[in-house]
Amino acid sequence: MIRYFFFSILILSLSIVSIQAQQTVRMNAIKANDYGVVYSLPKTSVAITLKVKKTVYNRGEFYQFAQRYLSVDPITESRTEYTLEDVLINNRGIPDRENSFMVLFRPNSLAPYVMLTQDGLISTINADPETTQESFFELPAPEPDPLNPRRFLSEETLMAGSIAKQAELVSKQIFDLRRSRQDILTGEADNMPPDGEAYKVVMEQINNQEKVLTEMFSGSTQTEYFTKEIVIIPTEKDIDKMVIGRFSEKLGPVDADNLAGAPIYLTLKSKTPIIETFLSDRDRERLEKKLSEGVVYNIPGKAQLTLEFKYRTLKNQEMDIVQFGSQDVLTKRMFDNMKQPIKVIFYPNLGAIKQIIQ
Repeated sequence: MIRYFFFSILILSLSIVSIQAQQTVRMNAIKANDYGVVYSLPKTSVAITLKVKKTVYNRGEFYQFAQRYLSVDPITESRTEYTLEDVLINNRGIPDRENSFMVLFRPNSLAPYVMLTQDGLISTINADPETTQESFFELPAPEPDPLNPRRFLSEETLMAGSIAKQAELVSKQIFDLRRSRQDILTGEADNMPPDGEAYKVVMEQINNQEKVLTEMFSGSTQTEYFTKEIVIIPTEKDIDKMVIGRFSEKLGPVDADNLAGAPIYLTLKSKTPIIETFLSDRDRERLEKKLSEGVVYNIPGKAQLTLEFKYRTLKNQEMDIVQFGSQDVLTKRMFDNMKQPIKVIFYPNLGAIKQIIQ
């Protein structure tokens, strides 16, 4: 639906202002568009971000000799495991095309302005937009690619005729590296590093070689983190343990209908009392007139959000949900004072008023 409001203001310029989370557009009403500006109120979408840890276990080439030569318990089977580390909830407004409005401005008036988001959601009236930014996970930097252990093997080891012989020679090389490191640490090496920088380089090379050669027996692990977003758009009704996705230790996040994973449940219950009103025809006409002569804004309802996975609660928090709330209007009389125009700042994701400055 499109409704029409009349203000004694004229928008003079069109520009784009960059902010951290989104861009806003300063709209002007001109003769070409009949001095009208269209905006939408948002409805709430719940953006659920899963922080996932992926661990890859690689079996070493000499794993069956790990106990014999190095007395370590090796990884005996290569595999990949996923763990759900954390969850983040963001309230993200999306345009509700059923709640779009056109504000008609009278020509030849003074110059207040309206800022809209790029999606057409109202941001401010007569005020510059405030910077907003969603919460997000800061993920660790990816691990460097593993070194190829064969680049450190001697010619004798590479030419050995059996895996058992190669394992024996590599284990001796590992112990030689350990002895060399110990000799440097105690100052008993025949060729000591000449200075601190050389010492650092030599020790780093010894440690790297020992690590990759040892992993030929013990195996290695590689870890990386990533995120998966699930977006839910509530209706006016409560949600009771809705399966929004699934999670598998072997596959990671999967779709809600993929039974390979355990379900993630979302419960969203309104905390705003429902007040039923019965309006007469005259009262209804008054209400419609009121809504048609001002700036309509949202009054979001409160809701309790619960996220559950494997019998544990991942999140339990209160949220503002537009669909559980109501609407009201700023009457045009508020904007009749042209000497000192009123400033209105909205929460763009909610369509609710944050501040009115006179």
